[in-house]
Amino acid sequence: MEIPRHYPAERLVAYDAGWPSRYRTFAASLLHALGSGWEVEHVGSTSVPGLVAKPVIDLALRIPPGQPLGQTKEAFGWAGWTTPVSIGDHSATFLLRDGVRIGIGHVFIAEQWAEAHVRLFARWLRDHPGDRDRYARLKVDLLDRGVWGSAYTAAKTGFVREIVNRARAEDGLPALTHL
Repeated sequence: MEIPRHYPAERLVAYDAGWPSRYRTFAASLLHALGSGWEVEHVGSTSVPGLVAKPVIDLALRIPPGQPLGQTKEAFGWAGWTTPVSIGDHSATFLLRDGVRIGIGHVFIAEQWAEAHVRLFARWLRDHPGDRDRYARLKVDLLDRGVWGSAYTAAKTGFVREIVNRARAEDGLPALTHL
């Protein structure tokens, strides 16, 4: 399966107080389809009050310990999500509306959960408003300069790694050299 790359036309929007409710709706639907033992958390910029974001809800999903992802791939479809695909150190599934991403599920095995960078990054930004604001300025500046797509993601990598490593240090984990 090819990774759907279409984002909403609105590239960055002001924080929307309705995003937590959308997350809860997406999470409930997924948990209903996936069954017991899964853990889910709202991550990404839409989980950080006051942060500008693409209007796409990111979720981190933890597979129950000992359960292979392959046993549940079909269940994602029952909830309206795509079949998970590998994207580096974890898998991702997408919720699409008219071919446009409205949700991204980052799927981790149980052993990865405590160190999942998407969880650490979002938690840090929720707890550190100064860094949240620095990230917002970086995102807006990139967009103002016309940087988007994979170049936008690449341009944010250094900042994301810095924050993830600060969160890892706080949790007693070694620093990462790459994401």
